[in-house]
Amino acid sequence: MVSTTSTTSARNGTWRNWGGTVSVRPAREVTPASVDELADAVCRAAEDGLPVKAVGTGHSFTSIAATEGLLVRPQLLTGIRRIDREAGTVTVEAGTPLKRLNAALAREGLSLTNMGDIMEQTVSGATSTGTHGTGRESASIAAQIKGLELVTADGSVLTCSEKENPDVFAAARIGLGALGIVTAITFAVEPLFLLTAREEPMTFDRVCAEFDALHAENEHFEFYWFPHTGNTNTKRNNRSAGPERPVPPLRSWFEDEFLSNGVFQVVNWVGRAAPVTIPAIAQVSSRALSARTYTDIPYKVFTSPRRVRFVEMEYAVPREALVDTLRELKAMVEKSPLRVSFPVEVRTAPADDITLSTASGRESSYVAVHMFKGTPYQRYFTAAERIFTAHEGRPHWGKIHTRDAEYLARVYPRFGEFVELRDRLDPERRFRNDYLRRVLGA
Repeated sequence: MVSTTSTTSARNGTWRNWGGTVSVRPAREVTPASVDELADAVCRAAEDGLPVKAVGTGHSFTSIAATEGLLVRPQLLTGIRRIDREAGTVTVEAGTPLKRLNAALAREGLSLTNMGDIMEQTVSGATSTGTHGTGRESASIAAQIKGLELVTADGSVLTCSEKENPDVFAAARIGLGALGIVTAITFAVEPLFLLTAREEPMTFDRVCAEFDALHAENEHFEFYWFPHTGNTNTKRNNRSAGPERPVPPLRSWFEDEFLSNGVFQVVNWVGRAAPVTIPAIAQVSSRALSARTYTDIPYKVFTSPRRVRFVEMEYAVPREALVDTLRELKAMVEKSPLRVSFPVEVRTAPADDITLSTASGRESSYVAVHMFKGTPYQRYFTAAERIFTAHEGRPHWGKIHTRDAEYLARVYPRFGEFVELRDRLDPERRFRNDYLRRVLGA
């Protein structure tokens, strides 16, 4: 059960992220209303010797967007610039929240092919950190990008695509904020379609034994494993000819709001106050949701309302290593004194050609571990990370991890290519911060 409502906070000049893991006080903030205003702000920051970072809705758990220099807020750079039905593309301003884009596309009879399970982030924040859903053939949100516009370190505006500045395009789709500030994105879209979702409980052992078949037989397969139990909830999404049969409103409220958010919030409060109760609570929680099948438009199937706050670590491992990774994770939890109240989320993605995508050049499975906000998470995440890295895992750029440039250069064959491009586009490190120094090197 992954969460989110989109809010970042700024009290007394301090910016905080959604998960409460990062706070920073920038020297100044700017909310540009145009690309020209943004370019001018970058140039002025250069004159004053200030680093520059753009923030979206603060859904990254890492400090990837933190700066003590100039903080750029993109909320005025929103909306659809143009729809090209012949080319099958939409160009959207970088500060547009995914939820607004999804609703606007649906009104136009269009949709993204795939998306993650939340839609609170801005399009630039989601793509720059590698946000993804699950898919057998359809990849991350960034893999659906056909063109980018970004303001570079010298204040110039650069456009890129497969034909125009292709080296920048290969990297900037997941640019980590290190190559410039994205101002507009052109996505591939397609006519609106229907998905049939089939959700049902399944044992952990059965999911592991049948994982290859479940992955092969479904366009989008994912599941949640509940630590301290042998239970999972699975979800299979496949295209449908219809008719549209959404979840009835009362059942949707009861299961998606009351149980998955309201009751789950209370359960986590109890678990935080009395960790000894968590295994028993997990047994109940893992059986709380019954099987259901429904058919709806894509964003109403792919995404869910998530309001319980947490911290998260997620790694991409080679798909063939998934079952071993999960079994090792389960054994670790069972042998340890850890008490974990949040389920582990498992998804997949095909290989893509984006330089620093977690699925770059290899078919991948994602394993995400979570802890309720305010609960100590370091021991759990450290033990999980040891398992993930033993399988050459690649950490999600926006989620907690401890990896550095030395490790990442080993698991990303094109890591050096990205660093060389950064040297060319931002030789003075205008878009620097401590996080980028750690993951990309000095």
